[in-house]
Amino acid sequence: MNQHRDLPLVQFNISFNTRHSQPADQDPMNTVSLRSFCTSSSQFLSARRASFRPQIAPTAVRIVRQFRGIVNSAMTQSADATNPLLVDSPFPEWNTIDAAHVVPAIRQLLDETNGAIDALEKNVEPTWVGLVEPLERIADRLGRAWGTVSHLKAVKDTEALRKAVEEVQPEKVKVMLRLSQSKPIYEAFKAIKDGDLWNSLSVAQKRIVDGELRDFVLGGVALEGADKERFNEIQQELSKLSTEFSNNLLDATKAYKKLLTDKADVEGLPESALALAAQQAKGDGHEEATAEHGPWLFTLDFPSFFPVMTHAANRSLREDMYRANITRASSGDSDNTPVIDRILSLRQEKAKILGFANFAELSMASKMADLKSAEELLEKLRKASYNAAVQDLEDVRKYAAEQGCTDEIQLWDVTYWAERLKEAKYSISDEELRPYFALPNVLDGLFKLAKKLYDVDIVAADGQVPVWDKDVRFFEVRKEGKPKAYFYLDPYSRPAEKRGGAWMDEVCSQSKLFAEGDNSVRLPVAHMVCNQTPPVGDAPSLMTFREVETLFHEFGHASQHMLTEQSEGLVAGIRGVEWDAVELPSQFMENFCYDRATLDNFAIHYKTGEPIPDDLYQKLLAARTYRSGSMTLRQVHFATTDLELHARFTPGQGESVFDREAKIAKNTTVIAPLPTDRFLCGFSHIFAGGYSAGYYSYKWAEVLSADAFSAFEDVGLENEDKVAETGRRFRETVLALGGGLEPLEVFRQFRGRAPTEEALLRHSGLAAN
Repeated sequence: MNQHRDLPLVQFNISFNTRHSQPADQDPMNTVSLRSFCTSSSQFLSARRASFRPQIAPTAVRIVRQFRGIVNSAMTQSADATNPLLVDSPFPEWNTIDAAHVVPAIRQLLDETNGAIDALEKNVEPTWVGLVEPLERIADRLGRAWGTVSHLKAVKDTEALRKAVEEVQPEKVKVMLRLSQSKPIYEAFKAIKDGDLWNSLSVAQKRIVDGELRDFVLGGVALEGADKERFNEIQQELSKLSTEFSNNLLDATKAYKKLLTDKADVEGLPESALALAAQQAKGDGHEEATAEHGPWLFTLDFPSFFPVMTHAANRSLREDMYRANITRASSGDSDNTPVIDRILSLRQEKAKILGFANFAELSMASKMADLKSAEELLEKLRKASYNAAVQDLEDVRKYAAEQGCTDEIQLWDVTYWAERLKEAKYSISDEELRPYFALPNVLDGLFKLAKKLYDVDIVAADGQVPVWDKDVRFFEVRKEGKPKAYFYLDPYSRPAEKRGGAWMDEVCSQSKLFAEGDNSVRLPVAHMVCNQTPPVGDAPSLMTFREVETLFHEFGHASQHMLTEQSEGLVAGIRGVEWDAVELPSQFMENFCYDRATLDNFAIHYKTGEPIPDDLYQKLLAARTYRSGSMTLRQVHFATTDLELHARFTPGQGESVFDREAKIAKNTTVIAPLPTDRFLCGFSHIFAGGYSAGYYSYKWAEVLSADAFSAFEDVGLENEDKVAETGRRFRETVLALGGGLEPLEVFRQFRGRAPTEEALLRHSGLAAN
C-alpha cells in the first residue's frame, strides 16, 4: 500500500490488491515525501531510531514558535468547528462524516496550509527544528483529513462522496505541488546537506534529507517556465484519471449480477457459496431466497466469483462469469481503455520533462532496483517457473480427460479442473478447511503469534472509538503493559460500496511532535481492510485458507507501522521504506500460516471445537506448492507487462495496450489469453495505485521475505525459545528501523548477510528448475 499496502493479483485476473496499491482516489504524485502526509501516506514508508536533536539556533527558536502559533491557531479553529472532518484526533469521527463535510473542511485546511507555507518560506532556516519539524506540522493535519476522506471513499463509496472528492482534489493537488516545488524549502535542505550540520545528523536524519532532495527534484522543483506549467498540468490530470479509473472499475464490478433460479445451474457449488448467493439475492429484493432452493445471486466480487470458477459444474456459467470478469470496465460509460492510454502518455511525458528516458526509470529512481535488475529477476523467475507451468496445464488436461471431459480445456475450465485434481491428489479442498478457519479463532491465533514473535499483546477495544461500519473491529496493541498502537479491522466484502482487494494504510503515524500527556510520541494508528466471505446466517465468517493468508499479510504491513521505534514522523512506521522492500514483513507473515504451532492456535472447528486433524494439516502442507509454477508465472506476466508498458510502449502508434500484452503473453503464459481479454482495464495496481512500474516489487520483496523466514527455519520452528529470540530480532530490525536505514542494510542487520533467492525457489518448489 500505501498509499496502502495491497496484496498482489492472483488467479483469474482478480485483484486481492495489497498496498498495495493505494486507494485509487489518492493523487498519483508519489515522489515527494513531504507531500506523503497529504495523501493516505503508505507510499512514503519509513522509519527511524535516532533521537538526536541538533543544536537549535536562537533564530530557529523564534521561527518555530511563530510557526507553531500559526498551526496551533489553525488547529483551535478546526477543533471548534462543527464539521467532524475538522476534529483533530488520531481517531476520526468516521460515523458522522458525510460527503457534505468534505469540500468545506478540506478547503479550510488548504487555506491554513497555504498560510503555514507562506510563514515557513519567509523565515526558513536550514536546521532540523527550523525546517524539518515545521514541514511535518504543515503536512500532518491536512494529510490525516485527506486520508480519512480517501479511506471512506474506498470503503463507503457514494455518488455524493465522489463528487465532493472530484471538486476539491484539484485544489489539494495544487497546494501539494506548491509545497513540492518550493525553492526556499528546497534550498534549505541543500544547505543542511552542504553545511556543518550534516556531519552531526544521524543516519536516519541523513536519509530524510537525501530523500527530500531527491523527491523535490522528482516533484519538479528545478523546472521553470513552460516545463513547470506543463508538469503541473500533468499532475492534475493524472490525479483526476486515477480517480476515474477506480470509479469505472467499481461501477463495472457492481453492474454485473447473475441471478439463477434452477438448482441444476448451481450444481457443484458448496453450501457456503450457495448461502452467500442466497443472502445476496435477499439483499437484492428476493426475500424468499434460501441456500437450498434459491434464487442465487452471483457477482464479480471475489467471495462470490471465486467459488463459481472453482466449483461450478455448469461450464456455461463459468464461461459467462470469466468473460465478464476479464472485460470489466472496458466498454460503455465505464470504459477504462482511453483512461489507460492517457495515463501512459502523461506518465511518459512527465518522465521526459524530468530528464528520464521513460516512466519506468523515473519510478525506479526511488526504489531499490533499477529497470535492468528488476527485469533480470523476472526473467530468472520466468525460466524457473515456465516448464513447471506447462506441466501444471498438462496435468489438468490429462485429469479432465480421465474424468470423461471431452471439451478442449479453456481458461474458464483450468481452475475448476485444477481444483478437482487437487482434491484427488491431496484429498483436500477449501470447503473442507473452511470450518476450521472461523474469523474469531483466526484472529486469536494471529494475536498469539504476534505475542510469541514480537512480545506484544493485542486486546479488543470495540466501542471505544467511532467506526465506519457495524462490522468494523477496533484493537489496542500493548507493549510491556502499555499502549503502543491501535488498529481498525474491516474484514468483510461489501460490493455495493467497498472497493475490492485487501490493504493496510495508516490513520496517523508515530511522531514526537504530536505527543500528548505523558507519552513521548503520538501513538500510531492503522486500518486493515479485507474483502473476505461475510458471516452467513448464524455461522461466523468461515474463511478460505487464502483469506487467512491475506489477513496475515495485511497484519504484517500493520506491524511495521505500529511497532516502529522511530519518533521522527517523517520516517516512522511504514514511511520511507523503498517500495520494492515494503512487502517484506507482509509476505513474511504468510509463511506462518503453514506452521503447525501457529495453526494449532486457531485451526479449530467452529462447531465441535476439535483442532484440525494431523492428516488434514499434512495434506495442506503437501499442497502448498501445488501449481506454484503457474502462480509464479502469472505474477511474472503482470510484472513484465507493467514494466513493458512503462518503459517501451507509446500509445497512439497503431498498437494497443492489449496488443502489447498479448505479445508479452507468448513468453509468460502457457495458455493464450482470449482476444477479448481486457484485464488491463481492471489493473488498478498500476493505473490507480502505487505500483506503476513497480508491480515487480512483490517478487523482489518475496526474495527478502522468504530469506527472512528461513532464519526461523534455521533455528527450528519447533524450538519456541529460538523462534521467540529470532522474532525479537526481526521486530528490532525490520519492523523497528524501517525507512530510517537503507533496506539492504536493515536486512543484513537481521539476517547477518545479503539476501539470496534460494529460499524463495525452495518454498515455491522450483529450486530444481
